[in-house]
Amino acid sequence: MITHDDDLSPHRPVMPDEVISFLRPSKGDIIVDATIGAGGHSCEILKKIGPDGLLIGIDKDAEILKIAGRFLSKISDSYKLYQADFVNLDCVLEKLKISKVNGILLDLGVSSLQLDSLDRGFSFSKEGPLDMRMDRTQGITAEDLLKRLSEREMADVFWKYGEERKSRRVARAIMYERKRGTSIKTTTQLAKIVEKALYVPRGYSKKKAIHPATRVFQALRIVVNDELKSLEQFLNDACVFLAGGSRIVVMSFHSLEDRLVKRAFREGKSTSLLEILTKRPLIASDSEIRENVRSRSAKLRAAERTYL
Repeated sequence: MITHDDDLSPHRPVMPDEVISFLRPSKGDIIVDATIGAGGHSCEILKKIGPDGLLIGIDKDAEILKIAGRFLSKISDSYKLYQADFVNLDCVLEKLKISKVNGILLDLGVSSLQLDSLDRGFSFSKEGPLDMRMDRTQGITAEDLLKRLSEREMADVFWKYGEERKSRRVARAIMYERKRGTSIKTTTQLAKIVEKALYVPRGYSKKKAIHPATRVFQALRIVVNDELKSLEQFLNDACVFLAGGSRIVVMSFHSLEDRLVKRAFREGKSTSLLEILTKRPLIASDSEIRENVRSRSAKLRAAERTYL
């Protein structure tokens, strides 16, 4: 279970100044944080929109929504939280009888609180069950996935969703363990199998390099939560909910997500629905990366809904 000290501020959000600058939340605005996490960005948004505005926070993770609520309640009560996939924004807005909003934020990174929670299975650096579900009430776990997939299917998953160049070697190593009767149930078990399969050298430094299991864990998380399909659909539908002159800000953390965002914004521009505000994706500053290493892979893109 995710735990957090109520006396502390929310986990450190990535590029908070840039997010607020592009999103431009103002007094009385209705803003959607479609992946609210622990509320790091939303706390700042809530301060900007004031008591006459409304923050709508969405997340699949019920546990982290409770944490976000505790922090937001210290600032204002001008918010509503919903446990849902961001792709179901239309259902959330329908419940609220809202047809247009003044801004949408989509932060696709896994919360540091989720990564640090041992029983969620997102991190390869700590012992935990191979779960990886954002919503633990439904869907299959990463452990289930590794049991069901054939060697070829595993290799395809690691290549397509993790861009792991040695995907076949990793899949072969996992299948070898399965044939030996090994039950791969924990994060550290899988991480060690991947390290061994990739022949990690003795001089490897976890502090200086990306962990060799990163891409495999990324691929499994994406498939378990059906992330790319949801993202693609959401981006196709987002313009419907944006009022003219309002903005959408999307922060992605790997190239597959960023490509989808880039393509969606370009399609919006070609149909005169969007004006792209970021010719190239923004990245975190060197100083931010030093303070928050998880920001190193973040890419921020923003667009504005045109008046039609």
